Amino acid sequence: MQGSASSERRGAPCETIEPARLESPLVFSSPHSGAFYPPEFLAASRLEIRALRSSEDVAVDDLFAAAPNHGAPLLRAKFPRAFLDVNRESFELDAKLFDQPLPAYANTRSLRVASGLGAIPRVVAEGQAIYPDRISLAEGLDRIEKLYKPYHAALEALMTRATQKFGGAVLVDCHSMPSRMPTGDARRPYEPIAADIVIGDRHGASCDPAISHRIHAVLSGLGYRVARNKPYAGGFITENYAVRARNRHAVQIEINRALYLDEKTLERGPDYARVKADMSRLIAEIAPGREMPGSHWRQAAE
Repeated sequence: MQGSASSERRGAPCETIEPARLESPLVFSSPHSGAFYPPEFLAASRLEIRALRSSEDVAVDDLFAAAPNHGAPLLRAKFPRAFLDVNRESFELDAKLFDQPLPAYANTRSLRVASGLGAIPRVVAEGQAIYPDRISLAEGLDRIEKLYKPYHAALEALMTRATQKFGGAVLVDCHSMPSRMPTGDARRPYEPIAADIVIGDRHGASCDPAISHRIHAVLSGLGYRVARNKPYAGGFITENYAVRARNRHAVQIEINRALYLDEKTLERGPDYARVKADMSRLIAEIAPGREMPGSHWRQAAE
């Protein structure tokens, strides 16, 4: 059985949906909405498809599908996050997962690896182990070569193109979050996230404050409870693609899944169309890049 994109076959690991005309310094990325689950992965996993999909940012690529209509590209992964997570360092790997010692250059000590959530995840949501046993190191390295590297090559190319054309670029990294967070307290294992949307800018390090402020203002104006950097400040992608000295900025948007999904069935909820329309309004507001620092972009926009 496959995920929601059951008609897809293993081919290109990601897809860039281009605008008819490039008119915005923004680049939209949906790294965790991939829904093609390779049959060999499903056969090797100890989990059912529903459990594997608990790590998926279901339909986030569709929520932001209006980006090309406003002159900005949208890059989306086709593979699922449970199979490979591009929001990690390429060799951020968990030694407990593989059947051979990891290369010396692997990062085995990050907090994400300690949680089982490296570039090749060992667990999905709520700490459920994906595999019954260790997997081949060669298989893990193959995923990095064939999926991870092409995704990041595509994303870097889009950011470079925007910077060359407009004198700067803004990456909008699009995600969803569960409505509850683990607390680590056995008496109260979960608590609701007190936000509809979380904007992550690495506490101001990854983008000009005007960009985050504008996104916050638009979403608040649409009636959403908006938080900044807590509980999500931005991951590897947000950190890695932000080079403010070169006028490259990155901001992460996390949407509470309970707004648009039934979190148990992963079916689209009654408010799905409203949330999608609101994300389209957000894109329309920010795509012109008026908050972008740098005279080159202002001149190109006039």
